[in-house]
Amino acid sequence: MHFPGGPLPHITALRFEHHREPFGIGEAAPRLSWRIGGGDADTAGWYQSAYEVRTSDGWTSGRIEGDESSLVPWPASPLASRERRTVQVRAWDREGRATGWSVPYGVEAGLLSPEEWTAELITTVEHLGEGDPVPAFRREFTVGKDIARARLRVTAHGVYELWLNGSVVGDEVLAPGWTSYHHRLRYRTHDVTDSLTEGPNALGALVAEGWFRGRLGFDGGKRDIWGDRGGLFLQLEIGYADGTTQIVRTDGQWCTAPSAVRGASIYDGEVFDARLSRPGWSAPGFDDSGWGPVRVAALDRTRLVAPDGPPVRRTQLVEPVEILTSPSGRTLVDFGQNLVGRIRIRPKGPAGTEIVLRHAEVLENGELGVRPLRLVKAEDRYICDGSEERRDPAGGRAEWEPSFTFHGFRYAEIGGWPGTLEKGDLTAVVVHSDMERTGWFDSSHPLLDRLHENVVWGMRGNFLDVPTDCPQRDERLGWTGDLQVFAPTASYLYDCSGTLASWLRDVSAEQLASPGRTPPLTVPDPAMGWNMANAAWGDVVTLAPWALYQRFGDLELLARQYEGMTAWVDRVHELAGDDLLWTDRWQLGDWLDPSAPPDRPGDAKTDGHLVATAHFARSARVTALVAGLIGRPEDAERYGKLADEVRAAFAAEYVSPNGRISSDAQTAYALGLRFELLDDAQRARAGSRLAELVHMGGYHIGTGFVGTPLVNDALTDAGEVQLAYRLLLETTCPSFLYPVTMGATTVWERWDSMLPDGSVNPGEMTSFNHYALGAVADWLHRVVAGLAPAAPGYRRITVRPRPGGELTRARSAHETPYGRASVGWTLRDGMFALRVEVPPNTTAEVFLPDGSAPVTVGSGTHEYRVPFTPAAYPPPVPAGLVFPGPPPAAV
Repeated sequence: MHFPGGPLPHITALRFEHHREPFGIGEAAPRLSWRIGGGDADTAGWYQSAYEVRTSDGWTSGRIEGDESSLVPWPASPLASRERRTVQVRAWDREGRATGWSVPYGVEAGLLSPEEWTAELITTVEHLGEGDPVPAFRREFTVGKDIARARLRVTAHGVYELWLNGSVVGDEVLAPGWTSYHHRLRYRTHDVTDSLTEGPNALGALVAEGWFRGRLGFDGGKRDIWGDRGGLFLQLEIGYADGTTQIVRTDGQWCTAPSAVRGASIYDGEVFDARLSRPGWSAPGFDDSGWGPVRVAALDRTRLVAPDGPPVRRTQLVEPVEILTSPSGRTLVDFGQNLVGRIRIRPKGPAGTEIVLRHAEVLENGELGVRPLRLVKAEDRYICDGSEERRDPAGGRAEWEPSFTFHGFRYAEIGGWPGTLEKGDLTAVVVHSDMERTGWFDSSHPLLDRLHENVVWGMRGNFLDVPTDCPQRDERLGWTGDLQVFAPTASYLYDCSGTLASWLRDVSAEQLASPGRTPPLTVPDPAMGWNMANAAWGDVVTLAPWALYQRFGDLELLARQYEGMTAWVDRVHELAGDDLLWTDRWQLGDWLDPSAPPDRPGDAKTDGHLVATAHFARSARVTALVAGLIGRPEDAERYGKLADEVRAAFAAEYVSPNGRISSDAQTAYALGLRFELLDDAQRARAGSRLAELVHMGGYHIGTGFVGTPLVNDALTDAGEVQLAYRLLLETTCPSFLYPVTMGATTVWERWDSMLPDGSVNPGEMTSFNHYALGAVADWLHRVVAGLAPAAPGYRRITVRPRPGGELTRARSAHETPYGRASVGWTLRDGMFALRVEVPPNTTAEVFLPDGSAPVTVGSGTHEYRVPFTPAAYPPPVPAGLVFPGPPPAAV
């Protein structure tokens, strides 16, 4: 604790709800979060006892007793639409000493009522089909003197790029993103006060088909899912110093014409013909006499919502590492990293020169490996007008990148480039939801560190507005099961609270509007006929909100998702019938178990009905816990009783009295152990049998999407920590590290997406960027490094590293809602050294591996040293265990 006369802790990082940018928000009473800053000596042991909030209009809450500093209820009067306030906070510690007031933090509401919109949706008069030019829209208007502030609110049916007076507005891409458009259409607010000038001004926009009416899904997919016409919806509100307001909106006064973007598709790419560019088209004074009228269409304003999370942005530039020539003589570029985004080129060439960019994740036989893309071109084209090399006013060459598409790629084939392609001619632009990085891990094992980095890149590539399954082929859909298993890892690596809160709103909207109130397998639902009840995928409505609650402490999220939770559990109860065994239909089950044939990815060792009933029990239990937390005691009792009954039914059907599970596979035992479906005696035997299976499998992974997040924890719970490490660190196929040895820079969909001979898996479904199997990273954070939440939102922290394997050190850090927590350990010469960083206003319980009693500590830095020698590694094979063939060399 700080001493009188010394530096005082101070309030930092005030946040409103989960917004990093609290501008144009949709909450009238946003909850507040803050952290305590200062030097380590100043905040050691600091714990809040009270706080006070004041606002720019002179209001103050007075001292409020309470130790919570995350998602604290808004204490002031609600914000009105368009209202802006600045907020300050101060806090007292347990000794009654106050911090100073925080610096003022501003928050501004968007439009909170549909009646406040006067804009109309405008579209083209002609119906535009696939491959037609992207339409441009424009309008000029006059602005008066003494502008006080100006707010531009915009959305679209499609994806837009917005221009004002010749410059792009905002830095987001693929806006407004992808939502369940029948239920929710996001708009974004921009401050354009400094972009307007007295006199003539002009607005312009390009609106491509995007997800709204573009092709989605495999086997050719479907088009026009949410509508057959794109459109722009915009409202510019200009406030003057005299208190008057001018509104410029989309209406019949706008005009439209085809743009130089001759085609734009999420799957197939973009075509830009520079010869058709119209310089100055979005600036005042442009001659638009050849432009045609717009069509005014209907838009349900009740669907308009402000964003919950950050937009998609350009987040990184990646330069080429090598330019290659393929065996067929084609020019290939290797960017050294499988990424998601597009390529920015510095084009050159005579008018009519067509430069073609083709994208793929891998090379096969030295050529671009496009077979895994299925029915996707993933191809961008730029046609020169001959002026590219002199267009940049700074003296350099002009740059171009597509605006309305994205690709998953490490390699690109460049066709039509005049002369010799140089590395400086192009750059890869990484694109994804602009979430804040919050989690890190490193160790003494280079392959393990690369695996973790692959998980990070996989999340970046697949969190592109919605959590998708893959970013490269004719799919890129929000598969619910993938997110369900990955949610704990995702919420450690990035602050995905807003991004996933938005997506879960769509999950609920689609679920509750569907027959049987069943969540679709993919959200938003592309109308592919996949609205079927399926375990693990449907359980996203219970298990994902529960995981997010554990990591972010957001009880309101649970309350908001609760109806979907109960609807799902009730639906499964109906399907399971009186015997409570969910056996009425085919299940995806332990999808992509490594033993499944390439053409039958659902043929897992673990019975899909066992998987389904286990998830029924788990979802019922979680729903009971949530009911208790949100003040529904009768529901808590009812669903708790149901969970007990399903657990008993599972045991009676699938578990022998001594703990043998019928499928006798890694996933079956992992489910029984981690979902608490076994009694104590059965748990011990099941843990031993799981260990035997891992030994007998030669330490190869034997789990698919369902079992992979659970198996290492199940081994750890069974006391088989070294065996869990042995499973983790195996390098031959199938294993966690096999893809790393094959040069992977993201997580693969299949354990063997690339075969040991370097050829691509013959299965029709093969992706090299698929985050689901990266869920093991959560075990790295919690067990290897030893940092885990002991209470929702990390209000209490568990520090319990489990050294093992070949590791001599590991370290992890996480930006919790209260500040940074970190754990780092080293093991040398029989001495274990641990360094723990605990953020202010939290406590941690520290478990040392020597078995000594845990120690509870407050904020600050704490160091420990104890003698410790891990168990033997590789772990000994149990006596009498017979391998089905020669034992692995490592044994």
